[in-house]
Amino acid sequence: MSQQSFADLGVSNAVVNSLRDRGIEAPFPIQRQVIEDILEGDDVLVQSPTGSGKTLAFGVPLVDLVESTDPRPTALILAPTRELASQIVDEMEAICHARALRIAAVYGGVGLQQQAKRAAKSHIIVACPGRLEDQLQRGAFDLENVRYLVLDEADRMLDMGFKPAVDRIVRQIDDSRQTLFFSATLEGAAGKLAAAYTIDPKTHVNRTPKEKQGTIEHRFIHVSHEAKVETLVGELESPDRGRTLVFVRTKHGADRLVKKLSKRSRQVRAVAMHGNKSQNQRQRALADFEDGRVDTLVATDVAARGIDVADVTHVINFDIPEDQDTFVHRVGRTGRAGADGVGISFFMSDQAKEMGSIAKSLGLHQEFEASGAGFHAESHTRQKRSGGNGSRSGTRKPGSGPSRKGGRPQQSRAGGGKGSPQGRAEGDDRQGSRGGKPKRNRSNASNRNRNSRRQRSR
Repeated sequence: MSQQSFADLGVSNAVVNSLRDRGIEAPFPIQRQVIEDILEGDDVLVQSPTGSGKTLAFGVPLVDLVESTDPRPTALILAPTRELASQIVDEMEAICHARALRIAAVYGGVGLQQQAKRAAKSHIIVACPGRLEDQLQRGAFDLENVRYLVLDEADRMLDMGFKPAVDRIVRQIDDSRQTLFFSATLEGAAGKLAAAYTIDPKTHVNRTPKEKQGTIEHRFIHVSHEAKVETLVGELESPDRGRTLVFVRTKHGADRLVKKLSKRSRQVRAVAMHGNKSQNQRQRALADFEDGRVDTLVATDVAARGIDVADVTHVINFDIPEDQDTFVHRVGRTGRAGADGVGISFFMSDQAKEMGSIAKSLGLHQEFEASGAGFHAESHTRQKRSGGNGSRSGTRKPGSGPSRKGGRPQQSRAGGGKGSPQGRAEGDDRQGSRGGKPKRNRSNASNRNRNSRRQRSR
């Protein structure tokens, strides 16, 4: 199985050669699992984490299914963020070219008219739901000829409130379509959405092998509002800290934090990434972070979705996550590909109950209790007034840098905490109705009975 090639899976010579030109010879496990099913015309449900190779898992067979002579657009890929949509286009552009196909992205932050012209001429559209609806309402193009639908990171689209928009979009696509559903979880709301959009799907679950999973060390730091930035600077100036993601709740909070970091530390090179930034600014920020020109990316949850950057050593929750799922999505960006990572969460006294509940739900109650939250840790401000030598409880990792002026708030490290299991996506559970458009016969023999199967009640 491990020696199976793309050609063995039924991929065309044109696509195989294009992949080889990029140094891609052997398919990843998730690609071996799903490519044949997709080429045979089956709907698929795929549970797979970011970084597993899922873009080519649906991109490679999709490019082979679409013909250059097909009416356009023929295929639609829905993605939750601009960053992910852009990455999908970048990943698929070369193999599309090998088959004389055009691919275009549709997302906010760029001009409507030029984007509409490119999309109308493209065989494959990669779109964020909100901007796609804008273009459809303007009559820039329609989805009448779409025969292939991909939902990538469907669980996150639910988290971001896109279900009503996705329902409206799907109702505009012919019921005889082939649907490819990719999600980090197939439980809860995501599972209900998958059931509504697919017919007799082949289900595949791809997990990172245990031997390749890194260990995430979880730390919870009880800190006052006045001490948060100073405490963050101390963490970022630690010599054992590498590429770091810092999460905040708001766009303005991200900008303010970057400005404060630049004033307080010459060692920290930080950049903000959020929805108010232009597409070029966001791409430049991500490129600088990947290339090492900046070592700290301060991001909101929405902006960070779709980021797949290797070697993130630390994730810091400067603002506490809204819920368990958000915690998992944030901290799960470290400890990948067998490398260890550190997840640090700041919380204030009035947030202790909420943070403690999240920690307990993920089996991290011991790590949280070690933070001393029950003792109402003193702030930097009070310690500075007493000469900066206030007593502290908890332990520090050896070599984590000298204490900053005024000492640091109470904290603890609880090593060896494992990465948390995937949380269930929350969202509107209503199932989208399937339109009553005339059914089309599909060329693939395995789908001749597809139309009749779709007539069953949803």
